[in-house]
Amino acid sequence: MNFQDVIMRLQDYWAKEGCLIYQPYNSEVGAGTFNPGTFIMVMKHPVWNCAYVEVTRRPRDGRYGKNPNRAQQYYQFQVIMKPTPADILDRYLKSLEELGIK
Repeated sequence: MNFQDVIMRLQDYWAKEGCLIYQPYNSEVGAGTFNPGTFIMVMKHPVWNCAYVEVTRRPRDGRYGKNPNRAQQYYQFQVIMKPTPADILDRYLKSLEELGIK
């Protein structure tokens, strides 16, 4: 399974669980929770379910080394379900099973 397969399987799974598949926010953010799909929408709406991949770029944290051009970049798959379903842990574990993790 390649990286694209992982993303597509997770997106498909969480869409079936009722999540809007949101798009990444192209900005230097320290964590996926700073995507407007999380940061703003959870404040505005009593019910909000979304899932997205966020590219997290943290060049200021790449402090190990002397090269000033260092950078760190991560991919985070973020899922927000508000209000939290009672079976959220089961849903999470099933998402891992979709990836072949048991």
